[in-house]
Amino acid sequence: MKIGDKVRFVSEVGGGRVAGFQGKNIVLVEDADGFQIPMQMADVVVVENEDYSTAHLVESKLKAAPVVEEEKEEEPADKPISFKAPVEERKGGNLLSAYLAFVPMDPKALSSSRFESYLVNDSNYYLRFVLMSVENNACRLRATGEVEPNTKLFIEEFGREDLNGMERLNVQLLAYKREKPFLLKMPVDVKLRIDGVKFYKLHAFEENDFFEQHALIYPIIEQDRVSGERSKV
Repeated sequence: MKIGDKVRFVSEVGGGRVAGFQGKNIVLVEDADGFQIPMQMADVVVVENEDYSTAHLVESKLKAAPVVEEEKEEEPADKPISFKAPVEERKGGNLLSAYLAFVPMDPKALSSSRFESYLVNDSNYYLRFVLMSVENNACRLRATGEVEPNTKLFIEEFGREDLNGMERLNVQLLAYKREKPFLLKMPVDVKLRIDGVKFYKLHAFEENDFFEQHALIYPIIEQDRVSGERSKV
């Protein structure tokens, strides 16, 4: 199941298109009116040509009902998302674990493949991050943003010609939760040394818990223990 798939509900009438995901088990289904409905993944199924839409159901009912003047409705694009699913926490997720991951875009042609990088947040905390390249004693910002609990965030696409500028990376993390108390975590500030030679070796990309394909993964922090070199820059 992926964003854009047509789905219908298993135990009730209705469906729509997949607009996004919340955590590992919640899918946001956007109906014909533009509303996003959170559903358990087990309660929806991907369909091909079934006309399950709300618009179709309303049209069928209107054929049997008296004609009434319709009120002007807002365009779907103007309607705000009316629901925000609560963060789904998992057992053991209150210990911080975060990783920088590199995934080949064409693993069958590794010698010419480009790559994607991701920041993986394997914890119950939100992570505000800053990713920088380090050259001598100067830093260059590569990306900054927020990663939701127990998710991964795409950072950038790059080629081997960019590896020289990625040999030394500095990662800073700030962990927190929203709308609930949480244990304070110390800010993370570490350097990662990226071995460019590994991008030429297929066995360096290993099976993992975060991607369907093999990936080259650098730990930033695991179980509250900083894995990289503490930054002195």
